[in-house]
Amino acid sequence: MTFLLETFRLGLANIMLHKLRSLLTALGIIIGVGAVVAIAAYGEGSKRAALAGIRELGANNILLKSVKPPESSAPQQEESNGGGNDDGPPVLISSYGLTRLDMRRLGGDSVGPVERMVPLKQVGSFIYRGAETVQAARVYGTTPELFDTLPMKVARGRVHNESDASHFNAVIGADAASHLFRLEDALGNTFSIDGQPFTVVGILEPIGVTAGRDINFDIFIPLDAAEDRFGDLRMLPGGTTGEDVELSELIIRVPQPDQVRMVAAQVRRVIEAGHEDKQDVQVTVPLELIEQESRTQLMFTFLMVVIALLSLLVGGIGIMNIMLASVTERTREIGVRRALGATRMHIVFQFLVETTVLSLVGGVLGILLGLGAALLLGVLSRFVEGVSQPVPTLWSIVLGFTAASFVGIFAGLYPAIRAAWSDPIDALRHD
Repeated sequence: MTFLLETFRLGLANIMLHKLRSLLTALGIIIGVGAVVAIAAYGEGSKRAALAGIRELGANNILLKSVKPPESSAPQQEESNGGGNDDGPPVLISSYGLTRLDMRRLGGDSVGPVERMVPLKQVGSFIYRGAETVQAARVYGTTPELFDTLPMKVARGRVHNESDASHFNAVIGADAASHLFRLEDALGNTFSIDGQPFTVVGILEPIGVTAGRDINFDIFIPLDAAEDRFGDLRMLPGGTTGEDVELSELIIRVPQPDQVRMVAAQVRRVIEAGHEDKQDVQVTVPLELIEQESRTQLMFTFLMVVIALLSLLVGGIGIMNIMLASVTERTREIGVRRALGATRMHIVFQFLVETTVLSLVGGVLGILLGLGAALLLGVLSRFVEGVSQPVPTLWSIVLGFTAASFVGIFAGLYPAIRAAWSDPIDALRHD
């Protein structure tokens, strides 16, 4: 046992004797392990960021959206422009998308179970207050249930209620409020939508992109008021085209996540039956998007980790080359040890100690390098848009360290066996 401990000490001493060579030998391991840890951390961070955005849509929700058919194949009609003046230029009107009949069909026995259905109807083209206009703002008529279905919270004021149905009241996003009311408090003040005044009764808390749009610029008014005041025809900027869309969106809330796929299949059948080949309604299931995004990110992380592990393999080849050169360099030392009674196993053990320690130290340094790179990316993500916050994972650290250990053992095995089976007499004669 004492002999083995002495062999272990000699192996460590030889590594310390050639510090720079040892560092360069372990460099491939360090970079490989660091790459595994850093890539896995960035992949995990990207996955969480993507899934968080999708989860904001609601894992229990099914989203239906009116979309203009491809190649402008929506039914179109021409109407005269100019408010009764037949001499005015014609206006091209496109009719497509969700209808109130679709909503009644989806609310029947053909689809279920459904907890609630929330319609959204986009109205208005020009949102302004005096000289202040908000080009990015969009106005939706909807019901109070919307604020319980999507992750929206009122910072000040209140949401719609049934008594607001026939009134000109609105709940507006944080950015819409700051743009329309730059020097005044938006709550209780009025603004105009296509010339009709609306009073702000609630201001939403700032929020990111949800349901595929920036809610911070959205304005919500009662659905009944939207239908009564604006109708179904909405003129687009320019005044020569318009859209006849009864419902812009429909959010279906399902009681349990495990019921979403079944209800989504029923919804798709109802929509396909009512719209045939129009392709003017898009059905989105956030739960399916979550699963798809998880699979995509898992595949991406797997490929990146495989590439990083290849660099570990290259590092192992580097260790093997250095140790083979070391066997030739220390041939006489091997002969002396054999002459003094060292067995082949002792020689193998000595060289394995050196390669394993190099790999383990390289693995630790690689882990620190990977965590440092993840920390640097985390700082960078605060200033650069599109860079996700990395999340270091335990499995990548364990994988990197374990892979480094095995690489060290297997890379040193052949040089160690070659050293152990060298002829002692020839080794003693070696200069």
